[in-house]
Amino acid sequence: MVDTSFDVRSDIRPGSDPDKYSKTLKQFHKTLWSKDLPSGQFFNLVDTEPKVYLHHKSDLGEYSLSSDGIAHSLFYMKRVAHIISEVGEEKVEEILRLFYTVPGFILFPGNQINGKVTMNAARGFNARICDRFDLTLECIRRYYAKIDSPLREVISRYCDFFDLFENFEGYCDYFLLQDLWNSKEQRIRFFLPFDNNFPTQPLPKDVSEYLKFVDGQSEFLMGRANRMSVCR
Repeated sequence: MVDTSFDVRSDIRPGSDPDKYSKTLKQFHKTLWSKDLPSGQFFNLVDTEPKVYLHHKSDLGEYSLSSDGIAHSLFYMKRVAHIISEVGEEKVEEILRLFYTVPGFILFPGNQINGKVTMNAARGFNARICDRFDLTLECIRRYYAKIDSPLREVISRYCDFFDLFENFEGYCDYFLLQDLWNSKEQRIRFFLPFDNNFPTQPLPKDVSEYLKFVDGQSEFLMGRANRMSVCR
């Protein structure tokens, strides 16, 4: 069973990284994402490969996957510390309690190719993305549409993985991301206004924008939690 309300910080040492050390989160990932691909072929994940978080090997290919958080409070970013300091402790705990549940995580390829950065690292290092998942998903959409983006190079390195899902809708459906995609208008539901240009440091500028940013993520995560509950 996948408990979408389980706080994945609760089975690790304080200050440790749930992506690496939460055994519960790993089992949730294994359960949720071992399923049929759009092609109808079963994508089975195992956690028995040494030094690999989750692994798949079949005639589809070999994939080493790692967990990555897709909900971000930005509490670790100095650039917005002055804004977050104005948010009450009760609100902070409310944000973290939701963001550290399984809907706040996804799998990306975790193996380095030619010594270059992985998806996880590229999302965090790129000043036009700043770890925002809505912007990451827009880059993934552009990959399938063959349009340039700040993450095009790294996504293309892992084309074998992304091509498993055939198209953007297939990717969204597989990873239960539909609540971040307006299929009628064919656009991402961004957490903050987006002008199509990927400006540098796309971060909230005041408390009002910050609360909009986290509330948008919260709405997305709750919708994803409902989808996780239905599919299992």
